[in-house]
Amino acid sequence: MQKYKPYIISFAITFGIAIIGSIVTYLGMDSFSRLIQPPLSPPGFLFPIVWTILYGLMAFGAARIFQKTGNIKDPAIYVFAAQLLFNLGWSVLFFGLDAYLLAFIWLIILWILVLIMIILFYRIDRLSGLLQIPYLLWLTFAAYLNLAIYLIN
Repeated sequence: MQKYKPYIISFAITFGIAIIGSIVTYLGMDSFSRLIQPPLSPPGFLFPIVWTILYGLMAFGAARIFQKTGNIKDPAIYVFAAQLLFNLGWSVLFFGLDAYLLAFIWLIILWILVLIMIILFYRIDRLSGLLQIPYLLWLTFAAYLNLAIYLIN
């Protein structure tokens, strides 16, 4: 059981944040549905699928990092926690407050945090770092969508 404890904790925290973010997103969908969508906007059903996979990769990677370092105070864990909170903050800004420009700026900071997380994870455990690359790519696409929504609405 001790071997799996970091995974259980990591998945519980990560998906706990994800659930809060999805509630904020759900509550803002009425406003979001009235927005003009930019070109390349994926269908709505795709978002929860992609985010579930990305949160799973985040949680798995963070658990591996904790197993390797054994230190909850490792900078990689701190950056992981910070990006999780920034991820949630983006949902609040974008879906909760309709603050699209501020959400875009926030997303740029999130993108930088995730890049730092990838580097720190990679230095400790190559696989954990590589598993975060789809997240960074998705955030890049999300930044395009966010900025386009701000500009056309």
